[in-house]
Amino acid sequence: MPALNVVPFVSVDNMMRLVHAVGIEAMLVRLAAAIAEDFSRWDAFQKTPRIAAHSPDGVIELMPTSDGHTYGFKYVNGHPKNAAGGRQTVTAFGVLADVGNGYPVLITEMTLLTALRTAATSALAARALARPDARTMALIGNGAQAEFQALAFRALLGIGTLRLHDIDPAATRKCLRNLAGLGFELTACASTEEALRGADIVTTVTADKRNAVVLGGNGVGEGVHVNAVGGDCPGKTELAPELLARAALFVEYEPQTRIEGEIQQLAPDHPVTELWRVLAGAAPGRTSARQITVFDSVGFAIEDFSALRTVRDLLAEHPHYEDLDLLADPDDPRDLFGMLQRARPPRLVA
Repeated sequence: MPALNVVPFVSVDNMMRLVHAVGIEAMLVRLAAAIAEDFSRWDAFQKTPRIAAHSPDGVIELMPTSDGHTYGFKYVNGHPKNAAGGRQTVTAFGVLADVGNGYPVLITEMTLLTALRTAATSALAARALARPDARTMALIGNGAQAEFQALAFRALLGIGTLRLHDIDPAATRKCLRNLAGLGFELTACASTEEALRGADIVTTVTADKRNAVVLGGNGVGEGVHVNAVGGDCPGKTELAPELLARAALFVEYEPQTRIEGEIQQLAPDHPVTELWRVLAGAAPGRTSARQITVFDSVGFAIEDFSALRTVRDLLAEHPHYEDLDLLADPDDPRDLFGMLQRARPPRLVA
């Protein structure tokens, strides 16, 4: 019987070991499969918009869900100004627990894992919504999420050509450096307009905490799929309302996306389709080669649940974790105070 005080803990170092043991693109494929599987049983999950504490500097959020057997939550922040001080814009950790007894069964870093699951979700959505012949992607915003998106889109859709743009040229140089030698055809572009030329898919993943217009109303041509990742809280968007009006819109969990996503700019009854319905065959995705489709991605707790259970399952094969002495485990469950007293250090003798 395992020690009841111990919970497996995956540190950042061990997460990196685990990802490399599996392979980055293989990990992205596995995460996408888990997300698709959990979306296919959508009704099994308790769902709520994430619980957010907003400030002028950013947001701190809790993202909980449960399928009735297992409970998961993620703590995550979003502070766009952090990069200027050498900190990550987004950091996260997560917990998976047994609903039957309430004991956690996994604690893990989720800064890297969120980057992976976000990219996996993007590519999963694009596989359902983009034209099947899509091979070129414009990547607008070349920060911490960019390379993960590139690898996920190659792993799931075969995207081989990337057109990169960021308002900070150093970010694009970083992205070019990291993706060099990985088999992509890479082009650094001086503007968003240049990046859009010839693109079948456009991924926007910027961090500006404003109602920004990264893509204008007329900049996206017919047949393009837009993967809008950067808008993820009230007052933070990337797409012009005119573009949204021209497109078929797909979201994760509508009540949350109405608050946080691109569609916060639209009327509350503007039609959208939840992605799980497309994956389940309950609603159409793209209906013509000329249609513009938009995945208004804000991130949802079921995706984190999928990522957490994927890590839990992988640890059986790749034991990159350490035991964390987290839970009190007295000999008599009713005698917590006695356990504390027995741990008292001996009195010093004068």
